Amino acid sequence: MVAAGDRAAVADTVIRPATEHDIANVHRLLAQLADATGLTSKFHASEEDLRRDGFSDRPLFQTLVAERDGSVIGLCLYFYSYSSWRGSAGVYVQDLVVDSAARGGRVGERLLAETARRAQQRGATYLRLSVQHDNTHAIRFYERCGLALSATERIFEADAEAFDALTELA
Repeated sequence: MVAAGDRAAVADTVIRPATEHDIANVHRLLAQLADATGLTSKFHASEEDLRRDGFSDRPLFQTLVAERDGSVIGLCLYFYSYSSWRGSAGVYVQDLVVDSAARGGRVGERLLAETARRAQQRGATYLRLSVQHDNTHAIRFYERCGLALSATERIFEADAEAFDALTELA
């Protein structure tokens, strides 16, 4: 059950596509997420990186923001993907964050739901994301939203020197 105060906050929160004018707030929230997960040392994106990669003629990602009383209080940064096994498009949520002062008002749930709705309108049939293994708050949140941990997959990555070495094999 949602308390009366929470219902008012939900009603007063607008979910909308981010614009270039939101870049400073997007950057601020991403930095807040990095800090909250103890991964500040891995956060290198600048506002200019976000502008170039998300707000050009061919954006690499899209972002929804949650706005209340003229302030951006949350975001969902995502991009479209394709599953050759499913034979269908999907959406990958790279970052979902709600300002610490605005948590508990279903903002994250609304951002995730709106991302899924928009993806479905484009033909997507699934949503994926990854979460740090020790981020128990996020894990519980995603489970409450109906997401399930994949029992069959693990994420591998190559970055920095490993990525450079991989490209040299070509």
